Amino acid sequence: MRILRSALLILSASAFGSTVFAQTPGFLSGNQKQQHWVDSVFHKLTRKQKVQQLFFVRAHTNLPQRYQDSVGRVIHDEHLGGVVFFQGGPGRQAELTNKYQALSKVPLLISIDGEWGLGMRLDSTISYPYQMTLGAIQNRAIIKKMGEYVAYDLKRLGIHMNFAPVMDVNNNPNNPVINYRSFGDDKHNVAQKGIAYMQGMQDGGILTTAKHFPGHGDTDVDSHYDLPQLKFDKARLDSLEMYPFREAIKAGLSGVMIAHMNIPALDNTKNVPSTLSRPIITGVLKDSLKFKGLIVSDAMEMKGVVKFFPNGLADVKAFIAGNDILELSENSARAVTMIKKAIRHHEVDEKELDEKVKKVLAAKYWAGLNHYKPSLAVGVFDDLNRPEAYALQQELADKAITLLKGDTTLQKLDPLKHTAIVSIGVPEKTVFQQELCSNFKDAKMFIIPKDVSAPNMSAYLKELKGFDQVIVGLHDNRNRPASKIDYPSNLKLMIADLAALPNVVMSLFANPYTIAGMPGIEKSSALLACYQKEAFMQRAAAKVITSKIKAAGKLPVSVNTYFPTGSGIVFGDVMP
Repeated sequence: MRILRSALLILSASAFGSTVFAQTPGFLSGNQKQQHWVDSVFHKLTRKQKVQQLFFVRAHTNLPQRYQDSVGRVIHDEHLGGVVFFQGGPGRQAELTNKYQALSKVPLLISIDGEWGLGMRLDSTISYPYQMTLGAIQNRAIIKKMGEYVAYDLKRLGIHMNFAPVMDVNNNPNNPVINYRSFGDDKHNVAQKGIAYMQGMQDGGILTTAKHFPGHGDTDVDSHYDLPQLKFDKARLDSLEMYPFREAIKAGLSGVMIAHMNIPALDNTKNVPSTLSRPIITGVLKDSLKFKGLIVSDAMEMKGVVKFFPNGLADVKAFIAGNDILELSENSARAVTMIKKAIRHHEVDEKELDEKVKKVLAAKYWAGLNHYKPSLAVGVFDDLNRPEAYALQQELADKAITLLKGDTTLQKLDPLKHTAIVSIGVPEKTVFQQELCSNFKDAKMFIIPKDVSAPNMSAYLKELKGFDQVIVGLHDNRNRPASKIDYPSNLKLMIADLAALPNVVMSLFANPYTIAGMPGIEKSSALLACYQKEAFMQRAAAKVITSKIKAAGKLPVSVNTYFPTGSGIVFGDVMP
């Protein structure tokens, strides 16, 4: 084991240059009260219970009672360390969290994927803009504020850890799994925005988990279904993919989530995912980047990790590789037995188990679990849907709208002229249209669905030519903004013809990558990138068009030669 560790240190030093001296995460402060509590819990644990503390189980509040009860039995019988909540409702989750905590000998660390807030998983809660939308904002302070608001919401439900932010550099437009979840394709922008979000959450008392190390942005395979491969050399990985993680570690990041990716330049073992790679997790992340915080595996039920390492083997290898927390094992009881066997056979030093457990317990202390108090379900809806949260949501949207061209066109729009206000890709009147109609007195609304017939397209185009000015909203009405908009080709041709008319303003409520799949849209007199379909983005775009606010966003990704990263006509003061 000493020989292996020495070899890894040599690999790390040669591959990644000079040593990075990272700041210690806040939860590892090492104060005497913390140490006393950690030791008092640790010394009461058997070896089996120590291993069990490293496993987190899946939980839902939108599934039948029998499912919820089965999770409770696992928590009680297996003494697991934590829970990862998925879909459900806030009141139900507060109550179920209290129930699960009551079943656990050691308080549970409660976690969630809340990349854009609780609304990513729970109904009746607020969703803040996606990270790609945030990537357009030129004000990091407001992103930090969003992190503080997200932290408040999570703590209100008894949640201690957020599996966020995403710090992948999304430089592959066809990425099926990261994409709009990333702050963009510029590593500096990703690092700055990710750190701001992280610091806001950590200042608010939430453990953060930057993901997906060493970088899942340049893949075209979804690791939920298969094992992606990164074929880049060490220099590229170090300078690009790992850059945001390195900067976040220096800023005091509390946790890192490991991706399921095969990376031959860092570990040439055939088909081994990074989650199971000791050269990557221990050699690079811990030894070279000097990361001291929690190392969390991505879900251990995903095909990217179990495809080549089935029947519990993935769990054992993930433990040996250096992960502190294994989330969503296919069978945690089996995994615990196999890891105990690996320790007995000296496949890993038992001191590493002790270090992992104490780190998890230190995180629990930092989260306040040394004095656990149940969450109150009463009033939770009002607390999570407070007016100031929605005001921040709208302010973020207002600062993200990106004017790609046409500042003079917007200035010349006349509220008294004959105006067409068009929404394409939707079945009914939109918020965008409603907001604009209150400003343009001689206006007519048009609703053009995706399945519009060819004769109707021609009729719409002919009628729209008769207006003095035409304001168009292009809407992707799907739940998640994919890189390619699902419009039929003839509708895209109609949009190109419409863009070529004089005095046409187009607002794209979709993933900005979709611009590349709509040739001719760049000919419009004005073009706004609005990133996503939600009402708060539609209101923000209407404000820009009616000169109530100035456009302040810049494109966080490169779309095509017309609109590279950083495109955007910005007015007014831009704060750091």
